[in-house]
Amino acid sequence: MITRFKLENIFKWIIALTVSFIILFPLYWIFISSITPAGELFQRPIKYIPENPTLSNYIYLIKNTGLYDKIISTFIIITTTLLISTIICVMAAYSFARYDSIGLKIAFLFILFSMLIPNVVTARPLYDFMRKVGLYDTYTGLIILYISRVIPFTVLILRNFVSNIPITIEEAAAIDGADFSQTIFHIILPLMKPAIATVSITNFIMCLNEFFIPLFYANNIQVLSTAITQLPLQDNMYSVPWDLVSSMGWIIILPIIIFVSVFEKQIMEGIMAGGVKA
Repeated sequence: MITRFKLENIFKWIIALTVSFIILFPLYWIFISSITPAGELFQRPIKYIPENPTLSNYIYLIKNTGLYDKIISTFIIITTTLLISTIICVMAAYSFARYDSIGLKIAFLFILFSMLIPNVVTARPLYDFMRKVGLYDTYTGLIILYISRVIPFTVLILRNFVSNIPITIEEAAAIDGADFSQTIFHIILPLMKPAIATVSITNFIMCLNEFFIPLFYANNIQVLSTAITQLPLQDNMYSVPWDLVSSMGWIIILPIIIFVSVFEKQIMEGIMAGGVKA
């Protein structure tokens, strides 16, 4: 006789497998499309395992689209953005969470308000400004824009996290003789590891998928997110090279999968870190 406990476990497994299939099957389809010759993509009946897998699409992208340069540019911009934005946002989040003043409240509201402004609204004046100050089509200019893109969300998440850390921990550290810097680096930052890892993953995905900024504020500097616009059309102007699109899509998705896999352990280990002893 099947017990209620077994039925609940079976139901949970069915839900888990269904959700996993919904999430993973599109990724699998993109991958097999990237290694399937163009002539076999639309065969009927549909074949879920390619008969003649090939890496020719990736070889074509490397040889003809400047893929290496795009990867290097993307790595430089995203790495610098994550490092600088994390440092700035950790300091800002701590200040907003621990200090109470009208000026800080107004500044925090302005940061949140900036999240509501679409990029297209500020595109033209910001474009003119970037050209006047010599930051258009430069790594410095793009990094500044990327940082401004991730700061509001990061500050909001980290500020809420710091607010949930009991201030009694810092008071206990002060009683034990710890100064401000020791409290920050040896107590607050270790407790913030799960939040920092979480926003790092989110910001990495956001920066890697960012399309408007590199498209509008750069010309010679190319990143992976805009590379798909440079793929050659096949046969006629209305024919989309789905094999190359799938290959480029997988190249963009793979770093996200690796990045999430690396930081997942740190998130899980740090979730229960810290606390006040009763």
